[in-house]
Amino acid sequence: MDIVVGIDVSKDRLDIAIAPSGKAFFVGNSHAGIDDLVQRLKSERSAEASCVVALEATGGFEMLAAARLSSAGFAVIVISPAQVRAYANAIGRRAKTDPIDAEVIAAFVAATRPEIRPLRDAETQALSALVGRRRQIVQMIVAEDTPVTAARSCGGLRPVPRI
Repeated sequence: MDIVVGIDVSKDRLDIAIAPSGKAFFVGNSHAGIDDLVQRLKSERSAEASCVVALEATGGFEMLAAARLSSAGFAVIVISPAQVRAYANAIGRRAKTDPIDAEVIAAFVAATRPEIRPLRDAETQALSALVGRRRQIVQMIVAEDTPVTAARSCGGLRPVPRI
């Protein structure tokens, strides 16, 4: 791994740090911003150098960038924020700003060399999101039904027909 790119992801912005060159910049977390990022990284990467791009999992804000970078031919790793924070504490980088987080992400990947696994395709991601949402709804129905069942058993409520 010759070039490691760390990306700190937020809703509107991607902070990027490139190791070992030390270059840092930011782009918008949008199609145009990510296209700009892809072009910059392509110009940074030489034919013989490998390039790994690492992003923190941020509840979905990273998915557009991860998918676009992967389709552009970059090896992409989505890593746990807890692992990065533990690494930052271990090396004494307690300051937490987006540019510093991007540097720490790049350093973490360079030091630990996590396994690069293929990203899930769009259909699998959509199905996973739907299954997760269904699970939430089922839990809410169970939570709402429990007090009603208890009240019925005491004779306080008449059954309400389900719709």
